[in-house]
Amino acid sequence: MSGTASAFETIHIRSVPDTMADSDCLPNADRRSPPHPRPFPREGGREKCFGAWMRVAILPVTLMAIVLSGSVNASLADENHPAVLVLRDATIFDSAAGKMLPHRTVVIAGDVIEAIGTPEQPAKIPPKARTIDCSGRYVIPGLIDAHVHLVHLADRTHVTGDEYLPLFLAAGVTSVRSTGDAIVAEAGVDRFSRAHPDRSPRVFLCSPLIDGATPVHKDVGWPLVDVAQVPGFVDDMAAWNVTTLKIYVGTPRTIGRSVIELGHRRGMIVTGHLGLYSAQDAVEDGIDCLEHIWSVFNYSIPGEVAGKPNHRADLDLQNPRCQALVTQIAKSPTVVDPTLVVFRNMIYLHDLPEVQEDPDLKLVPARMKRYWDAYRDRSKLMPETRDARQREIAKYQELTGILHRAGVPLLAGTDAPEPYVTPGFSLHQELELLVGSGLSPSAALQAATLNNARLLKQEEKLGRIEKGMTADLVILRTNPLDDIRRTRDIESVVRGGLVVSPSDLLRLVPKE
Repeated sequence: MSGTASAFETIHIRSVPDTMADSDCLPNADRRSPPHPRPFPREGGREKCFGAWMRVAILPVTLMAIVLSGSVNASLADENHPAVLVLRDATIFDSAAGKMLPHRTVVIAGDVIEAIGTPEQPAKIPPKARTIDCSGRYVIPGLIDAHVHLVHLADRTHVTGDEYLPLFLAAGVTSVRSTGDAIVAEAGVDRFSRAHPDRSPRVFLCSPLIDGATPVHKDVGWPLVDVAQVPGFVDDMAAWNVTTLKIYVGTPRTIGRSVIELGHRRGMIVTGHLGLYSAQDAVEDGIDCLEHIWSVFNYSIPGEVAGKPNHRADLDLQNPRCQALVTQIAKSPTVVDPTLVVFRNMIYLHDLPEVQEDPDLKLVPARMKRYWDAYRDRSKLMPETRDARQREIAKYQELTGILHRAGVPLLAGTDAPEPYVTPGFSLHQELELLVGSGLSPSAALQAATLNNARLLKQEEKLGRIEKGMTADLVILRTNPLDDIRRTRDIESVVRGGLVVSPSDLLRLVPKE
């Protein structure tokens, strides 16, 4: 492996092998064009609880991570983590107002923003502070990816979550929200992240995927088939400090409603990649977030249209069923995380040269890329279906724009590391797709910062550049409000007051 000697070279967090489909929203691999969500009857014999193997899905390595972290973190150069750091004369992004504020000086003490000075009210700067001249630079809040997996697929890629954490930070993603992983292994990745802030984003934990008797994803699924099981499950997740409970496709309304009710009692966020549980019912029951544009689109199709050739690619989104659902979501507290990039890159259009040859793919370990290519070869997308596939992606973007204009808060998430969804850097692609859906660059940035922080109930710490906020920042060379692609033009990343270099972080990612 590349990089300096560290716990990266000794820790390999593994999950239990899975023989099911490859993705959180994956079509059957032998289809010749991307199929759509299968029916999800879950009748028949009830499987034994997966709890035993889920709890042994991690090697006993977290203690080693903590032990090693002392020597690794002690080696950080003082100039990279001074007692006081000053970003002088920056133009900062006000994520609440959605605009840039010029000539601001940001004073960071430890990992907290202590003050923000203006020309009219300059900030007091201690004499021994490290100062970075940010004139002509643009500082945005650290980006948050609202939909990632840190354990799922590890058994197939042979790449563990700790190995690709530096990719997120190198891309300016200072926080990630897991959306369904084996809890013990996921907690190990989280502990590694906290022990190594110089190379890792913050991690917000999620439950395994709450599913029916036969979970779609055996590596990260958890069967709940009786309402009586829900209280114990929620209590167990609370003991793991989980912040999000995720409902998956095989969960019926009775169990989903109980998860929402009991999760909310414990202060947890409840999200869903829906199947049996309709979006209309989930929103009525108080779900916090709908994952993937499918969780809106699939419930916007009139019965008389379903089943017709290319009905998804040609769907009229002004139909009454769709418009009623959009209105219902807009009147509720529910937010939507479209994850457009996984639909384009993984499911529908991975046969396009611009996807296959994207430079971001060169950043991931070769093991991961080999698995992605094997997935593409199995999928066998046919050229004659490409036009319909492209039109369907356009429909997803159209619906995303409709939701935005209706006032539905949108998140920015990716589903990394699904095939061709590069950890960290795919969030920049998601921002481009959001802008292509009708959001302004400012609104797209708000989705990836303040909106994501609000969903995580971290808006008093993350997502804004204000006094008292955690010092997670990205220093850009050019203005992303002029062109959202400029979120990639990163000079430095500040993670909890620690200045890190993207190029240094990329060297920590294994080549093989």
